[in-house]
Amino acid sequence: MNIPKYYSLPALIRKGKEIAPKVDTVTFDLFDTLLIRRIHDPDLVKLPVARYISDLAATKGLEWSQDLVQKLRDGIEARHRQKTAEKFDDHEACYPNYMKEMLAEIFGDEADEALFDRVADYEVAMENSMLVPRGEFIDWLKELRQLGKKVLIISDIYLPAIYLERFVKHAGFLDLVDAVISSADTFLAKASGNAFPLIQKEYDLDPARWLHVGDNPVSDGLRPLEFGIQALVLHDASEKRRKSVIRRLVNYGAGRPFWRGRALQQLMQPLEYENRERDDLYIEGYSFLGPMIGAFVQDIAEKSRNLKIGKVFFLSREGWTFKNYWEQSIPRIFPDKQLPEIEYLYVSRMALAGASCAYKGLSQAKADIVFLPHGNSNFLDVCRIFSLNPEPFSPHLNRHELTVNTVLSPVHEGYLQENSVRFIELLEDEKFQDEVKCQTRPANDALQLYLEDIGFFEHKDIALVDIGWLGTIQRFLYEAICHREDAPVCHGFLFGVTRGIPYPTTSENHFEGIIYDKYRFDFAASTIMYSRDLFEEACRAPHPTLNGYALKGDGGYELLFRQTDDETGRAEKKQDENYAPLQQGIFASAPAYGSASALLGYSIDDYRPWLNYLMVSKLAFPKTREICNIRHKHHLDDFHGTKKVPKGQAQVMDSLWNRSSVALYYSPFLRIRKFLRHMRDRLNE
Repeated sequence: MNIPKYYSLPALIRKGKEIAPKVDTVTFDLFDTLLIRRIHDPDLVKLPVARYISDLAATKGLEWSQDLVQKLRDGIEARHRQKTAEKFDDHEACYPNYMKEMLAEIFGDEADEALFDRVADYEVAMENSMLVPRGEFIDWLKELRQLGKKVLIISDIYLPAIYLERFVKHAGFLDLVDAVISSADTFLAKASGNAFPLIQKEYDLDPARWLHVGDNPVSDGLRPLEFGIQALVLHDASEKRRKSVIRRLVNYGAGRPFWRGRALQQLMQPLEYENRERDDLYIEGYSFLGPMIGAFVQDIAEKSRNLKIGKVFFLSREGWTFKNYWEQSIPRIFPDKQLPEIEYLYVSRMALAGASCAYKGLSQAKADIVFLPHGNSNFLDVCRIFSLNPEPFSPHLNRHELTVNTVLSPVHEGYLQENSVRFIELLEDEKFQDEVKCQTRPANDALQLYLEDIGFFEHKDIALVDIGWLGTIQRFLYEAICHREDAPVCHGFLFGVTRGIPYPTTSENHFEGIIYDKYRFDFAASTIMYSRDLFEEACRAPHPTLNGYALKGDGGYELLFRQTDDETGRAEKKQDENYAPLQQGIFASAPAYGSASALLGYSIDDYRPWLNYLMVSKLAFPKTREICNIRHKHHLDDFHGTKKVPKGQAQVMDSLWNRSSVALYYSPFLRIRKFLRHMRDRLNE
């Protein structure tokens, strides 16, 4: 029997439209026809479900590994199929029947209907995350609906129709079909041909005026033709090629970790109607920054679970992006709900600097931080950063032969080394420190009220998540609260750590870099140093920076935000508008990352080789067009003063990312030279 086969979707639909006027009913196969899967093997969706059940069992003290759960499921399902084969031609199984039996074997009397619903809901959610409707088919369904045709969906699968309807509803075309039919409900499938007589009788159909469309040459071609139904079979070469790519990547990843990250990114890629023309910045956010942030927050979630951290606080304006990414991705990876609470914390270096001095005073280390930016030169800059009024300090400065304008930074004209010695003596002056503590105490009191209000002190262990570099925010925050008996243990998780200034690490207060950490030699990851400002600007929250905390007259507190109507505020707004597509791409990637990572079952150590490749290629060896598109236009450093450094006094960082487009295009071996220089600097650290 000649089975009509079509090797492209447009060709099949053209033929279907020719036949449509001659039929009253059109039935469609569901999977690989109306819906395609991101993954090549549908059974892979069962793996995160097994992991979920294993995690649920662990919460009840039951030892069931993911492999044991999956083995049990496969065995019970096979037994159910054998039992079905005793009465029916099709060896089908019914999902609720065998899953309830499996859960009863694992959980005993606790395996109630609610537990089954939780597992089934997660499996449906994972399936939905891997299913994409084929846009051209959906457009044809709309036409058939307008023509008054009866449209049915028929599928051979272990899931009853009530679950298939959830897939179709999620895909957005349930209102275009009259019914969804599954072999799991009757054990009569298309594969044997027994489904067609059943459907013909139930819906009173005329086989001569019936068209069936699917992808299987037997179930969707031969069997309907034998029953007198016209059939069209799709053999989509492009879809087969796409599946072969993801199959190879997943298989390669089983042996070589590099391909695990590549498989993750392939599963995240938009398909069908999702895949439309996008802004270049959106693509960079989705394909480059998104997976890096995803791996970052996933690792924090894993560490938080292992360390039994009660709450995760996302710091500063970059934390706003990390928290939003967490909310859209992490529940997909860890559906058992064994996750810490999360909170966005309104903090900044400027806001915390003064508050950190209320009990500890102004230390030498904190003063050194002031003079890291070359725009700061004197005591007035110290006062600006630590929110101090300089006038009351005049007698203290006079005692040490200093003024507010004495140059304290060696990169500025007029600097004398003896003034640095005098400044150190000033910091050791108890009366000076008393004035510092007196001025900064109100800000600290307001900070305490804010932290109490959001439950900061209600957990023994907390995580502090920030973009990173020096860990300045965590340093200031901990020094502001460590005098309290209920101060929690602070576990810092930073995107990248340069450790330019020694950090006062203790068992109660420590941090680590997740994507990059100077203490963990990872040369590829160190290319993040090429353009740190890119990551800060890309992840920045859409609200102004926080300037400080203040007490109110009624005994409460208020958060003081920076004004946005000045030149710097307008520049920030312009930068936000420029990076809007970039952030859209980042957030759009979050659900895709969560689903793909849950399905693959990998974590950051598996993805790191691929992430390192992305950083080297995007940051150290980018195309000129990529640099010009993605690099930031404006960057606010609230610590940086306005003093000009004399020419030749300070080394200006000559980065690849701040070179002109002409130099990027025409300077010979520019990227190689910068890379070798970067390599030398890292090896000499």
